Amino acid sequence: MSGARILSALVQLGAPQEIDEGVLLGYPTGRDILDRRLVVGPGARLRSGTVLYEGSVIGADFQTGHNVVVREENRIGDHVSIWSNSVVDYGCVVGHRVKIHTGVYVAQFTVIEDDVFLAPGVIITNDIHPGCPESKRCMKGPTIRRGAQVGGNVTLLPYVEIGEFALIGAGSVVTKDIPARSVAYGNPARVVCRIDDLTCETGLTDKPYR
Repeated sequence: MSGARILSALVQLGAPQEIDEGVLLGYPTGRDILDRRLVVGPGARLRSGTVLYEGSVIGADFQTGHNVVVREENRIGDHVSIWSNSVVDYGCVVGHRVKIHTGVYVAQFTVIEDDVFLAPGVIITNDIHPGCPESKRCMKGPTIRRGAQVGGNVTLLPYVEIGEFALIGAGSVVTKDIPARSVAYGNPARVVCRIDDLTCETGLTDKPYR
């Protein structure tokens, strides 16, 4: 754990850990939260520039790229990876085996279920009336159901639900719910087919999503 700065006596790390220099653990939040423990399960690999705030619980085999920020009051499962220059804001729930790629922003109060993939540049929003004095009272991020795949540079609007194993094409803006096992793309994103209808153009397999 060479070089990691532990900023709180409430940091709990499971062994073993592989942590670079320049990692900050238990970074203090200015918010009034009930539980200020930072719990990180065994087998973490944290790369330089990672900042984990106090008040989150993270499971086993957690991996970060460089310059990753995880804010407070998050619940993150096992075998989750968050790659370079990505931010998970406070109050989110992230399931097991989730992959969050580079340059992703996950807004407060987002729910991400197991086996979800977020490609580079995904932006998740949570504020339906930005600038409204009461906006904090109705903030809610999307719910991304199990196994959904979200393509590069997709924007997800507040409150939307991405169904299980849905596929969202690159560059889409998702303004309404997407049903399970659907393929959707565009601005606004529209359902174009089912993932069961897709074939593999490379010929490596007949169906890319079984």
